Amino acid sequence: MKMIVGISGASGSRLAIRFIESIPQDIELFVVISESAKIVAQKEIQDEIESALDTLKKGGRKMSLFDEDEISANIASGSFGVDLMAVVPTSMDMLAKIACGIADGLISRCASVMIKEQKKLLLTPRELPLSSIALENMLKLSRLGVIIAPPVLAYYAKTNDLASMENFLIGKWLDVLGIPNELYPRWGDKTSKGIKQ
Repeated sequence: MKMIVGISGASGSRLAIRFIESIPQDIELFVVISESAKIVAQKEIQDEIESALDTLKKGGRKMSLFDEDEISANIASGSFGVDLMAVVPTSMDMLAKIACGIADGLISRCASVMIKEQKKLLLTPRELPLSSIALENMLKLSRLGVIIAPPVLAYYAKTNDLASMENFLIGKWLDVLGIPNELYPRWGDKTSKGIKQ
């Protein structure tokens, strides 16, 4: 199975890294980093996001890394056969581009391909509050079959610290993509404790 993870320039650099950490090793992973995501990561995690991903690679996580301007990359073609894509986090700029079919960078191009190929595409809009424009863009994409899943917490998951909150969000995102996980306690499941960081 082939999967793309796009990292766009919204707040949530740590969520992007933890999401990638949680994807099973048997999934062939392709990661695209926008220029804005690099700037946000410097502010949020005081590190270059490429360094954080390189640390994952040194730890055994296999992935191919791309910059946003590598528009001729293999993943930009429907014939390459990508199965899943997630944009974590999804900025309002990226959301708008995808909703309007603007494919001027590798993330938006890959998203456009996923829509035309009718493959699973997950967007995780990270904004509060949401404007009417953003809501209209989300509705438009949802009607096209795109999965819209903002990072919204649920308290039944016993999210008592940042790691457990992240586990819940990432677990829910993996769920909608059809990727099995045990990152958070399921409703009514007294045995599941989630994964501790």
